Amino acid sequence: MPIRTNRGRAAVYRRLWGWPLKSPTHLVATVIGVVAVIATVSIVVDKALGDKKNGAGGVVVTTTSGAPRESGNQIGVLPSAGTTSPLPTKAPSPTNSAPPAPVSAEAQLVAESWIDAWLNHPPGITNAKWLQGMERWTSKELLPTLQSVDPQNVPKELKSEVKAKNSTTDSVDFEADLETGKLVVTVVKLPEGWRVHKYSRVG
Repeated sequence: MPIRTNRGRAAVYRRLWGWPLKSPTHLVATVIGVVAVIATVSIVVDKALGDKKNGAGGVVVTTTSGAPRESGNQIGVLPSAGTTSPLPTKAPSPTNSAPPAPVSAEAQLVAESWIDAWLNHPPGITNAKWLQGMERWTSKELLPTLQSVDPQNVPKELKSEVKAKNSTTDSVDFEADLETGKLVVTVVKLPEGWRVHKYSRVG
């Protein structure tokens, strides 16, 4: 039957507390039991805390004594100061633009010849025939762009002479007035000679 009175509980507690004191054997057994319980609880708590840390993404780094590793690039080993390779340097900045220079007579002739051929598109002319007139003065990079141009949409009249605006040792910008605005042509110096590399219409 369960103990329902305080007097009964007190009697039970006195028996429990008095048991270790009855003899040296009881006392030693009690001490050993208490130590065993504390050790068991400590082991369980340490293991639980260790599992929790590992589950949270902690990294365990282990080192062993013995022969040195060949390099410091292995997982869990920090690279040594003597084996680290230098970080890659930033790519060098592009070279400065070419210095200014007098306008090349050949570049002037190429610009004028190209513009004359660009304006030369009688009614019914095909794109291929129109390109043939400009091909010798046009860079290979610009030709594919011109293949999508309808010659009938190109102005026919030049209202001013072709003038150089900016000139360097390897590039010259030319400008001329059209009936519909301005035409800007860039002539560059290539291995095969001066060629029109870019053009734009303003206005």
